[in-house]
Amino acid sequence: MSAKYTVRGVAMRDHRFTVPLNHAEPSGATIEVFARELFDPALEKEQLPWLLFLQGGPGGRGNRPLGLNGWLAEACKSFRVLMLDQRGTGLSTPANRQTLPLIGDPRAQADYLSHFRATDIVADAELIRNELGSAPWTIFGQSYGGFCALTYLSFAPEGLKEALITGGLGPLSGPPEQVYEATFARLLDRNAEYFARYPQDRAVFTKIISHVVAVPEFLPSGERLTPERVQMLGNYLGGNTRIDALHFLFEDAFVPTPDGDRLSDGFLAQVWAQVTRGANPLYALMHESIYVQGKASNWAAARVLAKHPQFHPDANEPLLTGEAVYPWYFEQDPALVPLAEVAQLLATRTEGWGNLYDLSALSRNTVPVAAAVYSEDIFVDRDIAVATAAAVKGLHVWESADFHHDGIADDGEGIFARLLELVRSPNARLL
Repeated sequence: MSAKYTVRGVAMRDHRFTVPLNHAEPSGATIEVFARELFDPALEKEQLPWLLFLQGGPGGRGNRPLGLNGWLAEACKSFRVLMLDQRGTGLSTPANRQTLPLIGDPRAQADYLSHFRATDIVADAELIRNELGSAPWTIFGQSYGGFCALTYLSFAPEGLKEALITGGLGPLSGPPEQVYEATFARLLDRNAEYFARYPQDRAVFTKIISHVVAVPEFLPSGERLTPERVQMLGNYLGGNTRIDALHFLFEDAFVPTPDGDRLSDGFLAQVWAQVTRGANPLYALMHESIYVQGKASNWAAARVLAKHPQFHPDANEPLLTGEAVYPWYFEQDPALVPLAEVAQLLATRTEGWGNLYDLSALSRNTVPVAAAVYSEDIFVDRDIAVATAAAVKGLHVWESADFHHDGIADDGEGIFARLLELVRSPNARLL
């Protein structure tokens, strides 16, 4: 544990933990997991209980706060927050194109990554909780962090006092195709909403798609920009304010040159920042594995996309796409190209994908749980979320149409406070 330091009013301590790569073999290979303790320095002497924050992903490192604001400000009134860099991310032992070859050939790398799922993250968390000497703690899971929270409730409920979840009630069973069928439908509506709000962007977006087919344009990392990667800007549609940020990105897409209109350097730089997986390659490698239990995903999103031609880049009026991973990611993103064979092995893998949830344990759950479900969420479908909530005994849902997937970025304090009140007042009126 490091000495305490302060960043803009947030007191911090860094922690590093050695954990088994495979928790079923505790005497085998180990990796390091990093976590940062965050607290209000004015409350340091109060010895507040721990809250573990489980970040979205997969493959997302813990937040790096630059002040005591948003949901963190609300949480630090009652807790010391532990911000986890889930295994393979951030300052934990990295898993990327530079480090994975040290493991061995692609098959050895795929075997290694089979230990980077929610069950492993939960086992890390329990080891960390015990090493910190914490009683059962509170967890707060955003997006994929909510998936991990459900895994925690399934296999280690004794470690939990209560659980808060935002935008993170994924399916408990069934094939990954159901996820993409549902989210493509939500995304279709969100595209319509966006182009109704900014009708001038319809022509701009279509022009960009046609332009990059006809004219070579290159991202700052050197690869040619493709229509598919322009469509990835649809990730902006998952936010309340980010949908408007997309409009401001489009408004200066083109710049006049002696050879005609070209995409501006500013536009290309911003697109690259959105589409590269250099900072989080595990997102691409492990994304479909978060939905599979005992079966291979076989590139489920690509198979569903094939049935939705309106999302193909050669459609008359192409649409923005959303949160999914396709084989061509590993052909077009320089950070992922060296991992193409590993990705294929993971996509076709059946062994090692054990159960992520225990449906029987969830049906008998005694841990207080409250979850925010966003009605128009394009990443975690509302209907799937409500079905999952119904399968977890005692889970209280607050549903809202006022927020999208990144709701805690817009009103983190209010959402966190509401869920904490709800989880501690099980008979409270559900709003």
